[in-house]
Amino acid sequence: MPEPTKKDEIQNGQPEETVAPETVSPESVPPERNGALPLPEISLEVSPPPETVAPETVSPESVPPERNGALPLPEISLEVSPPPEPITEAVTEAVTEAITETITEAVTEAVTEAVTEGKEPVETDERKPEPTETEPLTLAKEPSPTENGSDQPQCGAMGRKEAEAHCSAVKEESSSSPPPTGDDAPAISLPPTSPAEDANSVKKLSVDLPNDSVPVPAMGRKDSVWSLGEGQNPDELDKPVDTPPLSTLLIERPQSGTVPVGGDITFVSKVEAKDLLRKPTIKWFKGKWMDLASKTGKHLQLKETFDRLTKIHTFEMHIIKAKDNYAGNYRCEVNYKDKFDSCSFDLEVKETEQSSHSIDIRSAFKRSSEGQEDAGELDFSGLLKHREPKQQDDTPEVDVWEILKQARPDEYEKIAFTYGITDLRGLLRRMKKIPKEEKKSEAFAKKLDPAYQVDKGGKIRLVVDLADPTVDLKWYKNGQEIRPTPNQRKYIFEHKGTQRIMVINNCSMNDDAAYSVAAGDEKCTTELFVKELPVKIIKSLDPVKTTVNERIELECEVSEEGAQVKWMKNGVEVPTGVRSRYRVKSEGTKHYLVIDDASKEDTGTYSIMATGGTSECHVQVDLKPLKIFQDLNDITVRLGQPIKLNCEIYPGNVPGRWYRNGQLIQPNDRINIIHRNKIHRLEIETCSLHDAGDYTFVPEGYSQSLNAKVHIIDPPKVHLDSLNFPDNTVVIVAGNKLRLEIPISGEPVPRVVWMKGERVILESGHRVRAETYGDQTSLTIDITERDDTGNYKIVLQNEAGEATASVKIKVVDIPDAPEAPLVPVVGGDWCSMTWEAPKYDGGSLILGYFIERKKKQSSRWMRLNFDLIKETSFEPKKMIEGVPYEVRVFAVNAIGISKPSDPSKAFIPLAVTSEPTMLVVDDVTDNAVTLKWRPPETIGAAGLDGYLVEYCIEGTDEWIAANSELTEKTKYTVTGLKPESKILVRVKAINKAGASSPRTIQHSILVKEVIEPPKIRVPRHLKQTYTRRVGEAVNLVVPFMGKPRPKVTWLKEGNAIDPTHVSIRNTDSDSIIFIRKAERSHSGKYDMTVQVENHMDTAIIDIQIVDLPGPPQSVTIEDVWGGNVALVWTPPKDNGNAPIIGYTIQKADTKTMEWFTCIEHYHRTCITITELVVGNEYYFRVFSENMCGLSETATQTKKSALIMKEGMELKIPEYNDRDFKEAPKFTQPLIHTFAIAGYNATLNCSVRANPRPKVIWMKNKIIILDDPRYRMFSNQGVCTLEIRKPSPYDGGIYTCKATNDLGEAQVDCKLEIKGGFTFYELMQRGVPLHLIDKYMNEAKKVEQEK
Repeated sequence: MPEPTKKDEIQNGQPEETVAPETVSPESVPPERNGALPLPEISLEVSPPPETVAPETVSPESVPPERNGALPLPEISLEVSPPPEPITEAVTEAVTEAITETITEAVTEAVTEAVTEGKEPVETDERKPEPTETEPLTLAKEPSPTENGSDQPQCGAMGRKEAEAHCSAVKEESSSSPPPTGDDAPAISLPPTSPAEDANSVKKLSVDLPNDSVPVPAMGRKDSVWSLGEGQNPDELDKPVDTPPLSTLLIERPQSGTVPVGGDITFVSKVEAKDLLRKPTIKWFKGKWMDLASKTGKHLQLKETFDRLTKIHTFEMHIIKAKDNYAGNYRCEVNYKDKFDSCSFDLEVKETEQSSHSIDIRSAFKRSSEGQEDAGELDFSGLLKHREPKQQDDTPEVDVWEILKQARPDEYEKIAFTYGITDLRGLLRRMKKIPKEEKKSEAFAKKLDPAYQVDKGGKIRLVVDLADPTVDLKWYKNGQEIRPTPNQRKYIFEHKGTQRIMVINNCSMNDDAAYSVAAGDEKCTTELFVKELPVKIIKSLDPVKTTVNERIELECEVSEEGAQVKWMKNGVEVPTGVRSRYRVKSEGTKHYLVIDDASKEDTGTYSIMATGGTSECHVQVDLKPLKIFQDLNDITVRLGQPIKLNCEIYPGNVPGRWYRNGQLIQPNDRINIIHRNKIHRLEIETCSLHDAGDYTFVPEGYSQSLNAKVHIIDPPKVHLDSLNFPDNTVVIVAGNKLRLEIPISGEPVPRVVWMKGERVILESGHRVRAETYGDQTSLTIDITERDDTGNYKIVLQNEAGEATASVKIKVVDIPDAPEAPLVPVVGGDWCSMTWEAPKYDGGSLILGYFIERKKKQSSRWMRLNFDLIKETSFEPKKMIEGVPYEVRVFAVNAIGISKPSDPSKAFIPLAVTSEPTMLVVDDVTDNAVTLKWRPPETIGAAGLDGYLVEYCIEGTDEWIAANSELTEKTKYTVTGLKPESKILVRVKAINKAGASSPRTIQHSILVKEVIEPPKIRVPRHLKQTYTRRVGEAVNLVVPFMGKPRPKVTWLKEGNAIDPTHVSIRNTDSDSIIFIRKAERSHSGKYDMTVQVENHMDTAIIDIQIVDLPGPPQSVTIEDVWGGNVALVWTPPKDNGNAPIIGYTIQKADTKTMEWFTCIEHYHRTCITITELVVGNEYYFRVFSENMCGLSETATQTKKSALIMKEGMELKIPEYNDRDFKEAPKFTQPLIHTFAIAGYNATLNCSVRANPRPKVIWMKNKIIILDDPRYRMFSNQGVCTLEIRKPSPYDGGIYTCKATNDLGEAQVDCKLEIKGGFTFYELMQRGVPLHLIDKYMNEAKKVEQEK
C-alpha cells in the first residue's frame, strides 16, 4: 500500500493553492455537512510549508528541496463561520476573534513541533530552499477578505474559479521567491467547496469545537511525511505548468507596513491604462466596509496622478501622524466596467516602550469622545451607537487582564461592559500578543495528517497513534460513524500496537469526504481527496463525406465507461440542448454525435475531447446535383399588365432568390414570390417601366442560374402640361439662350422629330438644334433672334404608336434706337430738344425715354433723367456756358433699353454779359467828355467783344452812339459836344449773345472845362534819400494833378538838367526821370515844379549814387606775443559816397596762403588776433565795408608775423600745391516757385567752381541784361536772382548758367505769379484790352480751381 503523501499538488503537476496564514473569511466557510452547531465552525486548511523553520537553527542540509513549487513551511488558513444569530456585531467579532486566536495558536504549535521533530516535505524540484525565520500565523476575523495581511488579491471576493486561479498564481509566485517575514507574510483565504465541484479542488476539514475551544495537539513521528495523498508520478514532473492569468488592473499593489505612533506612511497602488478608455475607479477601505474617502483630513490624504508617458495611474494613500487605532487591515478596490481587482494590506502601529501592566486598560480601550481632535478618525468604534460617558467611580483597581485570560470568549463582551471597555477590538488584538500555555493531547500520540490524496480505484491507509491503547476508537465519514461489515471489504480496520489503521479499498468519488477519529473526548480530523485517472481515446473519429439532408453519425471509443467527453466543431463546443440539431449518446465506452438532417453549414472539423486526449475528423456536406425541368422564358408585356415568370427545378426543396438587373427582389404588396415543390414563380400584378430588365433565379447553394428578359412597351406621349405656359406659348428675350425641355414617355423610347413649318430641326444644328435623351426631348436655340418666332411641331413614334404636339415661341427684343435729336433753342445754361419715336418697338410698347448729354471734347455721357419721360421733348438745364454739348436719347420697353441714338449736333450755351461797372466821368472839356468804367462782373463764356458808348442830350429820348465801332478800352472820350450843354451817358457790353444791360450815369454832365490847382503826389520811397549803386538804372515816376495840363520843370542844385545824362518825360498825370547808368556825379537834390496858370507846386527829390569803398590806407603789425598779433590800420580815402560801416580782417598762413576770415563787420581800426598756431607765420589783410559791400581789394601787411615758442625750432616741410580747379557744378538746384504779384521774389541756387565762374541768368532762354526789375547777386557760390514786384508776365522758365574755362552747367526752374494787377493798373500800364481780358479770365479760373 503506497505511503500517504501531503496533498500539495494537483493533476499535471500544477500546485493547487497557497493558503495564507492568519486569514479567515466567513464567506468562505462551507455549510455544516451533518448538522450545524450553534458555535462557529472552523475550517482548517494546511498547504505545503514554504520553508522548514523551527525555533532553533535549521541547517540547509536537513531541509529537502521543494517539489513542484510547494513551499516547505505550511500555510494554514482558518475560516470561521459566525453563529446563526449573533447578538451584536461587536460580540460576534469578539467571540470569533477569541476562538480563532486560540485555534491559531494550537495550529502554530503543531506546525512548529512538526518542523522541530524533523518532518521533511516531499521533494518537488531540484532546488533547496534557504532557511528563514518562522512565519507567524494570523487569524482573519472579517467576513470579507479585508484583513488577511497579504499584498495579494483575496480569493473570497471572487467566484470559485477565479479564486482558484488567483490563489494558484499566488502560490506559483511564492514558490519562486523567498517568502516575506514578520507581519508582511502573505495570506490568501479560499472559498468553500461543495462535493459536486471538481474532484481536483481542495476540500476543507470540518472541526466541531466545544465551547471551551480546546486546542488540538500536534502529534506525529519524526519520520512521518507531510502528505495530502499519493505522490506524483515521476513522468509528470517535467510537464509544463499552466499559470493562471493574474489581474489585468493592478500592476503594483500596496504593501503592508509598520509605522511608529506619530509617524507618516504612504501606500501606493498603480494601474496600467494602455487598454483602458477612461480612468478606473478606486476605493480605499479600512476593515470590511469603512470607506476612507469620507475620512480625508489632516491625518489622511488621498492622491491620484497619471503619467502620460508610461500611461500608468498612480493612487496614493498618505497617513499622517499615525495613532494606535489606525492599525488594522486595509483594502484597495479598483473597478473598470466589468473588471474588478482588490488587494488587502496591514498597517501596524508600534507603541511606545511601556509596560502593559502599567497601562490602565479601561482608559486605554475607551473611545475618543466627539468634538475632540481624534473624533471621527480611522476607528471602527466611532461608527457604533454613541453613548453618554459614564461618571468615573471610585471602585478599586482590578486586573482586567487576568479576568479576560480566565474567561471564555462569549464572556468578553460582558467583562468589557462591566469594566467600561468600549474598544473591544483593540482589547482582542492586544490579547493576541499574550503568549499562552501549550496543552498536549492526552488521547493521541500522533494524529491524522490534515489531508490525504489517492487515485481513483486505489486504496488508502489512515493511521493514528494512541497514547492510551485502551481507549475506544471510532471512525467517522462526514460525521457518520463507519461500521465494519463482514461481507464487504470496503473498510478494513487494523491494530498494530498503539496504532489504529483504517484501510479504504477501491476508492471512488464517493470516498472523497472528511474523515475523523474520536478517542474518548478527543477527536482528530482529516480530508481525503480522490484523484481521477485521465480518460484516453481508444478509437478515433473517421472522416465523413455526404450530401445535404442525409444522416451523419460520428463514433468514438474511450478507455473508461461513463467518462465525460466534450464534442467540438471548429474549436467551438457543440450545443446539445433540446432544440439543438445535434444529438449526443453513449453506449458503454462508445460515444456518438448524430446529425439527422445534414446541411451545408454542417461542413467542418469535429473533435472529441477527453481528459486523456482528443480526436478530430473532417465532415464534408455537399449539395445534390441540380436538374432544370422548365427554364425561364423571355416575355413582352404592355405597360400596366401583370407579369408572370415560373420555372421548375430539382431538388424541389431547394429555395432560391429572384434578381432583376442584379438587384435582389423582395416580395411586397405588388410582387409575389411562390415556391411549391419544384415550381418557383414570380408574379407582378401591375407592371411599370422599372420592371423591365433581365430577371435571374438563383437556387440557393448552386452556382447555376435561370435567366429571362422582360420587355415592357408603352405608346408615346408628349407631356406639355408640365411646361406651365399659357396657350403653350413660350416668350423669350432675343439674344438669350432658349432650352425648352418637354417630358415624353413611351417604351421603347420613341423617335422624336422637331419641325418649324416644313423644316426639320436636326440634332447637329449649330444655333438651333433638337436633342432627345431619356424621358425628355429638348429644343435649344443658343442665341434667339426675331426670326425664331413661330410654331414648332413635335412628332413621336415607336412600335406602340405615334403622338404629336405643337409649341409657339415668341421672341421679344429691345426697341430700335431713335433718330438723332434736334436742338432748336439754346440759352445761357439750357436748351430745348425734340426727337422721333423708334421705328421698331421690339414687340413691346415703348415705356419712355432716357436722355444723356456730354461735353463735345469728353467721352463720358451723363444721364439727365432717372424717371422715364413719356413725351418726345425735353429741356436740359444746368449746362456750362461756352462749352460745346451733345445730347442723345434711349428708348425703353418692357424688355430693356435700346441702343443710344446718334448724338445731336454740337451746341454751345451762351449768355450776354452783365452791365459794365464803376462808370465815372474822368474829364470834361468845353466840347468833350471823357468817361471810364470797369468791365462787367460777369462776362460769360461768349467773352467780351467790346463796348458801345451812347449819350442823350438832356430833354430828349434819343440815344446817340458815340462810337461807330466797338471799343475794347474801358475809357472813351465823347467829342463834338456843344459847350455848356447837358448830356446823359451810358455804356453797354457787347458779345456774341448780344448787348448787356446798359450802365448809365445817374446825373447829367455839364460840358464845360474846370480849372484844378496842381499838386505833386510824391511817392513814399522818394520822400527819403533815394539811393542807388553806380551802374544801376534810375527810373523815378512822380505823379501830379491839375487842370488844364500843368507845366513841369526840373532843376538840379538850382541848375538845369543836362538831357544827355538825365532823361525826363512828362505826361498829363506824372513826370518820369530816367538815368540808364547811374554815376556818382548824378547824386544830388532835384527840384520839381508843377504850374497851372498862376498856381504852382514844388517837390525836392534827393538822389544818392553810391559805390564800393576803397581799401584801408595801410595795415601794420604793432606787436606779436604768444599766439596773439596786434594790427592797426587807417580808414580808406574813398568811402564810396557812403559811410564806412565796418571792416573785415583775414589771415593767411605762409605755407598755403589761403585766406581765412577772422572777423567781419568790425568797426574799430585796431584789433588783436588771438588763437594763432604756434610755429606758423601769418599775413593779414583788411577790407573796408559800406552799404554797397566790401571793397574790391584789401590792404595787406607788408611783414609777416611768426608765432614762435621758446626752445623750439620749426622745420617747415615742403608741400605740393594742390590743383583746386573744377568745372562748374550746381550743388543746390533751382526749385519751382510760386510768387505773389506785387511782392519781391527771389530765386536761389548754389554752384561750386574754380576759378570763379561767370553767372548768367536767363528767362525763357533769353539773357537778362540791364533790366531794372531784376537784381543778381553771387556770394560764396550762392547765386540769387531778385525780381522786384513781379507781374503775371514775369512768370516763365528761369535758367541760371555758370561758365568758366573748364566747362559750364545750368539749372532751370518754373516761376508762377499768383494774383496780379487790377484792371485799372493794367489799363494804366497800357495793356491791350484783349490781353487784359485773357488775363482776367485766367485769374478767375485759378480761383475756381482753388
